[in-house]
Amino acid sequence: MASSRITKRAVDDARAGPRDAFLWDDEVRGFGLRVTTAGAKSYVFQYRLGGREAKSRRFTIGKHGSPWTPDTARKRAKELAEDVRRGIDPVDSSRERRRQAVDLAFSSYVELFNEAYLEKRWARSSLGHGILKREAVPVLGRKPLPKISRADINAVYDRLVDRPAVARLAHATMRKLFRWALSRGDIDRSPLEGVEAPPAVESRDRVMNDDELALAWQSAEDIGSPFLGFYRLLILTGQRREEVAGLHWAELDRATMTWTLPGERAKNRETHIVPLSELARDVLDAVAGGDKWPRRGLVFSTTGARPVSGFSKAKRRLDEFMLQRARKEAEKLGDDPTKVTIEPWRVHDLRRTFATGLQRLGIRLEVAEACLNHISGSRSGIVGVYQRHNWAEEKRLAMDAWARHVGGLLEPAADRTNVVQLGVARA
Repeated sequence: MASSRITKRAVDDARAGPRDAFLWDDEVRGFGLRVTTAGAKSYVFQYRLGGREAKSRRFTIGKHGSPWTPDTARKRAKELAEDVRRGIDPVDSSRERRRQAVDLAFSSYVELFNEAYLEKRWARSSLGHGILKREAVPVLGRKPLPKISRADINAVYDRLVDRPAVARLAHATMRKLFRWALSRGDIDRSPLEGVEAPPAVESRDRVMNDDELALAWQSAEDIGSPFLGFYRLLILTGQRREEVAGLHWAELDRATMTWTLPGERAKNRETHIVPLSELARDVLDAVAGGDKWPRRGLVFSTTGARPVSGFSKAKRRLDEFMLQRARKEAEKLGDDPTKVTIEPWRVHDLRRTFATGLQRLGIRLEVAEACLNHISGSRSGIVGVYQRHNWAEEKRLAMDAWARHVGGLLEPAADRTNVVQLGVARA
């Protein structure tokens, strides 16, 4: 082994041989230049950790060229020598840095967590996965899990101050992610340790009136596909946002006019048969571009591979179009359009509006809950154990009655009637 001060001239003069050759620096012990048989040149640091009895290890600093020159590589070798003196193994330390930069980067870890945990253990895995990608990843990015601090977590919460329900779900999902990481040994401590969950969301009672419902239906057309059919099916069926967003053509049967929501996609994990009204069928015909369905794949998707997303942006656009339409209507009537406002509402309010609407139409409470796939209230406890009637026919009549009501709202005001044909009488 040759030994001399490693300089630029010495590096330039080094030539390839029949085997890898090394030139060792006579200033910094263990610092060397490696020249392969192909002529590639790189700087290395060789060391022993634990005395002469320990096996020699070699750490590659980098290839000759920017940023590694004899001077920068020698400086790095001195840093590595200091690590060895302190008992730190450069090879293991480098592997851990690479692991943190790749495997433990938050954005990458979210995907691992989703595949290995959420999809196997959470009935609504897409909801948890989606909230991590939409709310946490934009803030935490590729920051390694072990380096995420409480301040980083607070930065996520800061963007959710006006969305308490989302904040609470984000907290629950991130807490589970960090606990899972802790159980795997990927972190030593969760940054959520000692952090209180956001306060519970106050119960809402917002129910849209008929004019607002008609505006939402009409304004969905201004948004276009895939949200046009998505919002209209939400209005007509009263099902949950994620359940409609994840709808597969294979779940639909045009011949029987039913949607079979599988238990693994339902919040209560029970299979739910949703009767489809003629108006709902027409919405799906429009999405399919004809009456040849069910088809393969997702009903509402922009990529074809994943359910529709971007709900917040779509909702903001819908609100804007609703206000525009309302102001145009006010202007036609001679009213001041600038004074027209629409009370804020959330997508989940469509479900509450559906439930309230059924009650207004005289639908029995048990039937309304069956339409919503609720196992609460009249269907909970001992009643739920012994009452096994599935209300199939009553549900269909209720859905048809609601569709007629919604359809009636879309007629010109002069053609509307206050008389509604009831599908099922209240007990």
